[in-house]
Order: sequence, then C-alpha cells, then structure tokens
Amino acid sequence: MDEHHPESDTTVACIQMKPVVAAKDANVRRSLALIAEAAAKGARLVVLPELANSGYVFADRAEAFGLAEEIPDGATSRAWIDAARRHDLIIVAGIAEREGAALYNSAIVVGPSGHIGTFRKMHLWNAENLFFEPGNLGFPVFKTPIGRIGVAICYDGWFPETFRLHALQGADIVCVPTNWVPIPGQEPGRPAMATILHQAAAHSNSLFIACADRVGTERGQPFEGQSVIVNCTGWLAAGPATRDDEEIITARINLSDARRKRNWNAFNQVLRDRRTDAYGEMLGAEVRPGWY
Repeated sequence: MDEHHPESDTTVACIQMKPVVAAKDANVRRSLALIAEAAAKGARLVVLPELANSGYVFADRAEAFGLAEEIPDGATSRAWIDAARRHDLIIVAGIAEREGAALYNSAIVVGPSGHIGTFRKMHLWNAENLFFEPGNLGFPVFKTPIGRIGVAICYDGWFPETFRLHALQGADIVCVPTNWVPIPGQEPGRPAMATILHQAAAHSNSLFIACADRVGTERGQPFEGQSVIVNCTGWLAAGPATRDDEEIITARINLSDARRKRNWNAFNQVLRDRRTDAYGEMLGAEVRPGWY
C-alpha cells in the first residue's frame, strides 16, 4: 500500500493498568472495560500488561497454579476472544498459563476470528524461576490482518536476540506485556531503563515496539509504569505514560514503515548490513516450521 493511504495506518493502544494479585475475576473485568475504552479511541491493536489477569507477586507455586488457566479454553482467554470479536481488534495480553502440571508466564494473541497464537516468556526474572517453566515456543511471528506481530514479555526485552530474531522473521511490531520494576542503580525519579532499551531495540532492528506496563505496589513490590509505543526509527510515538496511574496511550502508525523505511541512506540498511560471514544468520537459533 502507498504510505499516504489511510488504510495503511493502525491505531495501537497500550493499556497501563493495576492488576491485583489473586483477584482474577476483577482484573479481567477491568481489562475488558479498558479494552472497550481503547476501542472507542479507534484502536485496532491493544496490548495489556504481563500477567494481567492474575497479578504478579505470587505467595508460592500453589497460588500461581490455582490462578493459571489453559489456553485458549480458559475463562480469561474466552473473555478476551469475545472482546476482540466484539470490538473488531487484536489483543495481546499477559496471562498465567497452565499446561498439565507445567506453568508458563505467557501472552495470548487473539483477534476477531479467535485464538491466533501463544508466546511463553523465554527469560524468567527473579522469583518467577520458582513458579514457571522457561518458554519453549521460541520467538514466533504471527500473521494478522493488520500486520506481522511478535511478542516478548518483560525481561525478554533485555536480550537483543529477542528483537533481532523477530526482525529476521519479518515482524512489523513486537508487543511487550510487561511488569517493569526498579533495577539496581536506578536513581529516584529517573526514567525506567526499559524505555531506553526498547527505543534502542526498535532503532537497531527497524521494528515498532509497544510496551504495556502495570502500576501500583503489590505485596511490597513497586512497579514502574511508563508504558511506551516506539516508532520503527527508535523515537517515541507515544508515552512514556505516568509512573503511578492507570492510563491508555495510543499511537497511529503505519506498520509497513518497519519494512519500507529501513534504508537509512544510499548505502545503509540495518538488517542488510549484517556481517553474516562473521556470525550466523539466525544467531544459532533453530527456526521452527510456521515461524515465517
């Protein structure tokens, strides 16, 4: 499509909300109200935080297991699928997933036609290692009517391989459900390191990145807020949101720019210029059938 065609543009919304641990029904109801509000703003792609249905700071594995659900047949998945159908949009949302006796910190991708795919967090942070299994689905890219969507969750964003593997598979945007926390060395009032990391990742891979964080303090753990939507050039398209308040940030972007505008000048294109004679095309990753 020509870049001036309005149908090339998509409104992306990141919902910054305040889940309450163990209050799953209330969390899902709140998410549905905020999804409706984002739809009223014209959103076609909506991103919710990490573990948006369950809360984050589990007391023990038994609590995490009791709050987890199967995908896509659990009550939360069905509720989000119904919302995607009702509002004619795509939702990427963090969810505690149960598969048999295994638990995963996951994100579900759903649209008007139902379940599109699932991503399982690859890099577990801190006490998550006590509850969850590391992700085993790799870094799939999901083809959707509005573009090609990759997913990462929180600490995944600290690894440049996450975004490079998405870019090499043709992703236009990476959606990041997240629960950012203060990190060592962060002075009070400083912007979250995460916003810098995701701007750099978008710039160096020519990808849009949409990060939906949570707010509040849960069982003594504060969260950073500051959700952002980053342009494929690395500059902010929306946000950072506040540190403390529930908020919906939106940006109207042309997802095809991620591929159309990769040529920075007459000589340089960020993915083409890689020295694959010196390092592997896919960084040693095993590409699975259906990733492309």
